[in-house]
Amino acid sequence: MTDPVETVPRRSLLLGAALAGGGLLTGACTNANAGAGASGGAPAPASAKFDPRDWTSVRAQFPLTPNLAHFSAFMLSSHPAPVTAAITKFRQGLDANPIEFGMGMADFEFSSQARQALAKYIGTQPNEIALTDSATMGIGLLYGGLALKEGDEILTTSHEFYSTYEAVRLRATATGAKVRTIRLYDDPAQAKADQMVARVKAAITSKTRVLAMTWVHSITGVKIPVKQIAALLATVNAGRREPDRVLLCVDGVHGFAAEAATMKDLGADFFVTSTHKWLFGPRGTGFVWGTPAAWRRHRQIIPSFSMPAFQGWFTGQPPGGAPGDLATPGGYHTFEHRWALPAAVEFHTAIGPARVAEQIKTQSEQLKAGLAGLRHVRLVTPRSAEVSAGVICCAVEGMHPEAVVERLVKEHQVAAAATPYRETYVRFGPSMVTTSQEVDKAVRAMAALA
Repeated sequence: MTDPVETVPRRSLLLGAALAGGGLLTGACTNANAGAGASGGAPAPASAKFDPRDWTSVRAQFPLTPNLAHFSAFMLSSHPAPVTAAITKFRQGLDANPIEFGMGMADFEFSSQARQALAKYIGTQPNEIALTDSATMGIGLLYGGLALKEGDEILTTSHEFYSTYEAVRLRATATGAKVRTIRLYDDPAQAKADQMVARVKAAITSKTRVLAMTWVHSITGVKIPVKQIAALLATVNAGRREPDRVLLCVDGVHGFAAEAATMKDLGADFFVTSTHKWLFGPRGTGFVWGTPAAWRRHRQIIPSFSMPAFQGWFTGQPPGGAPGDLATPGGYHTFEHRWALPAAVEFHTAIGPARVAEQIKTQSEQLKAGLAGLRHVRLVTPRSAEVSAGVICCAVEGMHPEAVVERLVKEHQVAAAATPYRETYVRFGPSMVTTSQEVDKAVRAMAALA
């Protein structure tokens, strides 16, 4: 008797996934992730035709509520049409014939494709990338596995998000290492690159083994000079033995895909991010990248479901293999999202990383200039693009940020956010889904709050 559920051969799905970026970019997409917007309006259907050179066409790939200016879409992103299509294709295959996608070759092949796509995008090797479900998972994975001992020092800053603070605290508790925290700037609006480098230089001691930092601070919008700090550490490390060198560990979540930079451009030892912000990749996906030398100072802390790990188990030997494979946490994940990563990378690449970064920079400068001209608004983010990126933070005199955000969306159809820190601000994030006209709309809305 024929099974009433028609199954899709796995090899066909593999080919379909490999072609998802190219084939799905120009094909129709079901509006699977559509939902009512905050203002109650129906989301716009994703366009069936995509022209990566046309920003209107780019915006049309997102089923975002059309009457909202989406300056918080980067935070928990909407999926563009090709990403939704890739997720849907994998989900349908999993639903129709799950045994063909069970633990084994399917994940090995599709996850390998995800690593290859990410590696090409950031200019590294696939075997240096561990796949995660989030930036926080990656941060915990990174710091939880660093080889540290009693008396070693983890140097971090007072501008980090909770995930980094807690991860380094837990590692220090487990190893006897010490955590020391410094400020890189006193007034974020006046932050300077050379000042930040100087404060890092002054804080490093002979005991420092890890420098835990965030590329773009989501509380203030300050972008730290990662490349200059990496150059400083190269000088510091030149006279140290390998185990004593300072590892530069970067939470890059708010710079990744907002800035057109490769890992070589940054010079960090470890880089952690999610992919659902400015890359608009599948929600619930992220990765940790490390140099080969950095990975040698990391210990696997979660069993991997990689082929090298299973081979070690079968032979009764400790697993040996690429660090990215062994550091990727095993178990079952939202595989349809992870396997759709190549579609997100290809969508972004088709538009052009440099064009996306320039679009964000142009709108950010326009927005900062507009906010700076309002007497009741204090711009927290520096005006200079050297030390700022896509995150723009400000305060409104006499109003709590949550109240500002509520009025912006209810009265002006402008979606912003409030920063989730002890000291909170209003936060905007221009991206590929916003326009110059919407930036003007956001400035007028803020002006109306006077």
